[in-house]
Amino acid sequence: MSAGGGRKAIFAALTANAGIAVAKFVGFAITGSSSMLAESVHSVADTSNQGLLLVGQNRAEQQADKLHQFGYGRNRYFYAFVVALVLFTLGSLFAIYEGVHKIQHPEDLSSPIVAVIILMAAIALEAYSFTIAVRESRPLKGNASWWHFIRTSRTPELPVVLLEDAGALVGLVLALGGVGLTMLTGDPVWDGIGTLLIGALLGIIAIVLIIEMKSLLIGEGATQDEEDRILAALVDGNRIERVIHCRTQYLGPEEILVAAKVAISPGSGIADVAAAIDQAEARVRDSVPAAKLIYIEPDLYRATVG
Repeated sequence: MSAGGGRKAIFAALTANAGIAVAKFVGFAITGSSSMLAESVHSVADTSNQGLLLVGQNRAEQQADKLHQFGYGRNRYFYAFVVALVLFTLGSLFAIYEGVHKIQHPEDLSSPIVAVIILMAAIALEAYSFTIAVRESRPLKGNASWWHFIRTSRTPELPVVLLEDAGALVGLVLALGGVGLTMLTGDPVWDGIGTLLIGALLGIIAIVLIIEMKSLLIGEGATQDEEDRILAALVDGNRIERVIHCRTQYLGPEEILVAAKVAISPGSGIADVAAAIDQAEARVRDSVPAAKLIYIEPDLYRATVG
């Protein structure tokens, strides 16, 4: 994913959520709906989260220095992890608290039709943001399922935006259902139930993001396809006979560290070994452009005696 492509989805989500948040707060002020309040706070959290993703991208562009010699690419993972924490605390826990409170102490809604209109408009805006996130993600997703893409993507921003937008759409439907059932039955407890369900939904999404971003922050290796291409590119069938072992790690969404020990043909001179390693590095970069840092150690292969 190019930085520009990721920013397009983030800006779309930020703009939509900022507008939605204002509209929801107005709706809450008019109706007193706890579902509207939960969704308002949810939109504020989402807007803040998109801002954090942009900060992470900006910080990741810093040049490597003496202290951080492999660069600052993991800033994007760190800020995505913070996003998950914000979604859990500001979004999920608040909505659960508000939902329980409204179930225990239900209050009648004022002008619930206003809430319905605002929620319908919010659904349209969120659908627009979600459509952009889906379109930006398709080239990276390929033929894999969306769940597989979220679980295996080394780029944090698009999975975050996808899950946030999907959660926002489902949350809006839950809020609409809570308000609608309150209107139909005259029982405001449904509004509290809708709020509680929104909190549970946000909690599930936040936990998924926390698990995935923690894994990226600790450091994940190349995908299976990338690793296969790296291993194939290292061997030339001439001076480099085989790969003894290879380790990879993502230093950022677009930068892989490759460390490999390769078996050199016996009798190769120093100049031949140096040329073989240089050519292997070039082949790996051609095959996997994200492999920016490559360290290759030449050795002689010794078969293990069983």
